[in-house]
Amino acid sequence: MTAPAMPRRMLPLLTPEQISRLKPGLADPIEYRKSGLSLNDIVGCPLDCGYCVRHLFDNFQMKTPRRLMSDEAAVEALVSHRYFRPHKTPIQLYNRATDPMLPVVKPHLITKLRMLDERGLTNHVLIITRWRVDAEDCAVLNGFKNLRLTVLVTHSGIDDPRIEPVDSSIAAQSLRTLYENAERYRTILYWRPIVPGLNDSDEHIERARHLSLHAHATVFTGLFFRNEIKEYYEAHGLPTPYNATARRKIMPEPAEQRITDAYESRNEPGGAPWGTLFRKTSCGVAYAHGEADYNGHYGIKELCDICPPEQIELCKKAWVKPDLGEVTREARALGAIGHVEVNDRAIVVEGLDEPPRYFLQHGFGFQCHDRAKPHLYRQHGRAPIGWEAENGSHTP
Repeated sequence: MTAPAMPRRMLPLLTPEQISRLKPGLADPIEYRKSGLSLNDIVGCPLDCGYCVRHLFDNFQMKTPRRLMSDEAAVEALVSHRYFRPHKTPIQLYNRATDPMLPVVKPHLITKLRMLDERGLTNHVLIITRWRVDAEDCAVLNGFKNLRLTVLVTHSGIDDPRIEPVDSSIAAQSLRTLYENAERYRTILYWRPIVPGLNDSDEHIERARHLSLHAHATVFTGLFFRNEIKEYYEAHGLPTPYNATARRKIMPEPAEQRITDAYESRNEPGGAPWGTLFRKTSCGVAYAHGEADYNGHYGIKELCDICPPEQIELCKKAWVKPDLGEVTREARALGAIGHVEVNDRAIVVEGLDEPPRYFLQHGFGFQCHDRAKPHLYRQHGRAPIGWEAENGSHTP
């Protein structure tokens, strides 16, 4: 079945002068993130989530979505990007500057999906939303023949409207609708951001457990708490969740332990059922599609202790330690300096920022880390805040 067309009313284009006033990171529609090459040619969102990454681009006050370019130009920029590989590079659409399911954004989303699908591309495509999805939307999403499409529904359960103005019941209903109607696409409960004392109570965990039964997988994660977000909280009299900010997501060890303990209780006599839980986005996406993790997390064994045995076996078979010579050649071509290492957990390089590291990571299906920013045992990819240090002390 071919995806049916949706009525379209084109969003206005920003003028060159308006684009020139945007931060460079926002004016450039493509960014390589860990979960994929991200296309964000529409900026502006009215949902006002207090912790939104739009704070980092100084455009949180831009509530009305606007386009940087035409849909055709945006798709061409994506598929001609130096880091794009047909059928391999995971793609994300509208995950940093707007919500893809807003009524004015959705037609552009569907148009781009159709353009990519008509090229015969089988890449993973991730769509992240917290807004309304109905059965008609699901019919359209089921119509794409080639793309491996996943809709991740962000649900935090945060009850404070100053931080989370959008009622979480909207996302909960969207998740159920997506799951009930899924044929070709898959849907993920994106349980985030989890903040201790805000949405990690027994009631919040129980609510997430119920929702996990209406998803092909569940991924839980913490909060990006950067300086810009901290300043917004302080300026609006919001309780700041942490004393410090961090480059990586903050997910304190006690909060993670509460969730994994609740999840493991499903195996006890009389334990309540759960959907399948993962710590990493790509792990949940891969599981939902019956594939091995494309980020090669199998090398970080402590991440896998909650994964289903059959998924661990699938990832194990696909996980191949790459040849050092080949890795070195590719890393050097991307600008790596110093010593290149391939150990039993990851490729380790120097002098490469995130995009080329993700290019290597997705190309080899093997983790790729910066030697200057090590991924510590059990804290993998998380800020050290709230984790026990090697000397037994805790980071506040």
